[in-house]
Amino acid sequence: MSIIKDFLLQLTVTVIPIFIYFTFISEKATSNKNKKVMMSILWGISILFCMSFPVSFGQNARVELRIIPLLFGTLYTGSGSGIFLAAIIILYRLSFGISLGFYNTVLVLLLTLPVMLFFQKTFVRSNKEKKVKIAVGLAFYYCLIGLTLSGILRGFSMDYLRVQIIHLIFVVIVTWFLILLNETIREIYQLRLEMQNTEKLRVISELTSVFAHEIRNPLQVTRGFLQLLNEPELPESKKEYIQISIEELDRANEIVSDFLAFGKPTIDHNEKVDMGYQIQRVVNILQSYTLNHNVEIKTDILDHCRVYANPQKVNQTLINILKNAIESMPNGGTVWITCTPTDDGYIKIAIKDQGIGMTKKQIERLGSPFYSLKESGTGLGMMVSFQIIRSFKGKIEVISEKDKGTEFIILLPQT
Repeated sequence: MSIIKDFLLQLTVTVIPIFIYFTFISEKATSNKNKKVMMSILWGISILFCMSFPVSFGQNARVELRIIPLLFGTLYTGSGSGIFLAAIIILYRLSFGISLGFYNTVLVLLLTLPVMLFFQKTFVRSNKEKKVKIAVGLAFYYCLIGLTLSGILRGFSMDYLRVQIIHLIFVVIVTWFLILLNETIREIYQLRLEMQNTEKLRVISELTSVFAHEIRNPLQVTRGFLQLLNEPELPESKKEYIQISIEELDRANEIVSDFLAFGKPTIDHNEKVDMGYQIQRVVNILQSYTLNHNVEIKTDILDHCRVYANPQKVNQTLINILKNAIESMPNGGTVWITCTPTDDGYIKIAIKDQGIGMTKKQIERLGSPFYSLKESGTGLGMMVSFQIIRSFKGKIEVISEKDKGTEFIILLPQT
């Protein structure tokens, strides 16, 4: 009975960091860096508890679940956290003295931690099912290495094998359960955030449909009268003022148009679209714009890049992203566009520039209403682009580094 209690205690100290993260850290932490630091500390505390209260099978047989905090910290938080947690394990084990157990711990970490780090990036990009397979496979590998090395150092026996096999099975089951639990909670959390954003966007859409046309009418009337006042005999200074006024009215009219596009997107007329053709068409449209900015566009388009979408809206999205890429290079440069099918049934469109780049905080805010890195920008064009891609059941990923450029990756379901 005491063994069951010890196992339940081990399970509890590995579950608690997950609930603490989603309850207190995920919303209150201001940056991803702070979240990673806090989670590393939580997983470190979990490791210390696991090693302090092991499950004892007789006089010398002791097993615990330190692999799970180490595995979760490495896969979800990154290589820095993995190395930090491995150091905690080694230092805490060293406090008991140098023995065969210490050597076994160091050797197991040397043989397993690099493998975890190797799979970390693949794990982050994977879907739920693949994450479960990767985590369970790594847990099994860790336990198998530990069983083998411990047997070599201490010798094999039936009692020893029985304990280690029980430990291996328990670790694999708990890893499978906790990965599913963590991913399910994460999905619920993301769904709640999306619902909050959807509600905000719904309110904006309603306000757009009510006010946009009423704002546009006086703008058009004012523009018309300014054009009538712009007669040849007027002094040049007054002509300049009238021209500035007309330009500002046109800019206001463009903002209203963006509002209308956001509030009532026309995405019903979908058809099979050859993305290679659409990309080339957009490049031709922006040819004079790129020449004025001393920018060259290079394309690499493979065959069979077809999606089910609205071609006009696809063009609108590509133009918005390409214009941003061009404008991000004030001294000129190159923009690369690639279009390739992926193995998981998507068409991948990558648009990469050599511009000023963005920070992680700027990337997180990208697509929000009225957020723009341009002085005269409103952010509505990018917001509409994000909405259009989502309406086609696609997604946009942004990879950027300050002063080194930005890459937009558009993924659309393949027909």
